[in-house]
Amino acid sequence: MRRVEVVAGVIFNSTGTEVLVALRKPEQHQGDCWEFPGGKLEFGESIESGLARELSEEIGIEVIRSSSRATIEHNYPDKQVCLHFWDVTHFAGTPEGREGQKLRWVAVTTLNNLRFPDANQPIVDALVSGSS
Repeated sequence: MRRVEVVAGVIFNSTGTEVLVALRKPEQHQGDCWEFPGGKLEFGESIESGLARELSEEIGIEVIRSSSRATIEHNYPDKQVCLHFWDVTHFAGTPEGREGQKLRWVAVTTLNNLRFPDANQPIVDALVSGSS
């Protein structure tokens, strides 16, 4: 089974009450689901540099302060993903969907109202319950 290493940013607003989510395009794997912005790590790339690169490319922000939240491995029928979730608490720039994706700031307490890929659900549950 193909294994993919992915980094995703749980990007908080300045008050820590909302996080930024992106809508996956219908033709993508897990299409029409909301996700935390990020993407595949390049071969030999560190998680932190991959996070900075992906968030710059995808949504046009510069990461100033981030910390590791969790690593989750999940098996889909067609591939295995290893997701490295990082909290981004300070950034420069205004997020915009540079790849045509919709972005939305969502109250942490209402994240469960959106549909996320299965591999993201433990992070959503932890955020909604207030645990780190």
